[in-house]
Amino acid sequence: MKNVLLASTSTLYGAEYLAYLLPELSAFFAGVSEIIFIPFARPGGISHDDYTEKVRQTFAAIGISVRGLHTFPEPETAIAEAEGFFTGGGNTFLLVQQLHNLNLMEVLKQKVESGVPYLGTSAGSNIGGVNMKNTNDMPIVYPSDFTTMGLIPFNINAHYLDPDPTSTHNGETRETRIKEFHVFNDTPVVGLREGSWIRVKGEAITTEGSKNSRIFLTGTVPYELAPGSPLKFS
Repeated sequence: MKNVLLASTSTLYGAEYLAYLLPELSAFFAGVSEIIFIPFARPGGISHDDYTEKVRQTFAAIGISVRGLHTFPEPETAIAEAEGFFTGGGNTFLLVQQLHNLNLMEVLKQKVESGVPYLGTSAGSNIGGVNMKNTNDMPIVYPSDFTTMGLIPFNINAHYLDPDPTSTHNGETRETRIKEFHVFNDTPVVGLREGSWIRVKGEAITTEGSKNSRIFLTGTVPYELAPGSPLKFS
């Protein structure tokens, strides 16, 4: 039974890293003594080691040890033997490139689908979707394939922002970009606001957290879903 949590962000404004999720994660990773952290997205260019250490310090508070996937000479074996996973945020293009280059995307998908708990934040949540086409990130590298794990039958737009009617910014809104995506793609998109996440338990998928999620379907007016609502598109 799939056990997946895909959050919009790791850190709420003014709070410590993962602080808002820690109560949820204690139950989510119940019985897990060690997780494998996938640091490939490298926010701000942080090193794999420094990123892993940041995560290690946070998870120590709930009694879980952390090892970075980059430290294993055979990462495929590390994934096969893992008790749980966390993929952090950063640049989705870089994360997807690395997972495909190392032939790990499908390996990770199969392990998670077997029931091993998977936590993603931001870029790490984007790869839970059908593909990475709804990321907000700059294409700093070019992945061989935009396809991601497909743990959910839709894409996530993390850090979703509503249009600000008082802003003088003339650039496109997130909603505009997603409408552009739907000219050429039928994949549903869930706009995840900060403090919100997607929870997958087996075949059940729900929106969770402190904010509504915004749902985008091809040819349909976007609508809101409250936390705790099931996500079904057929």
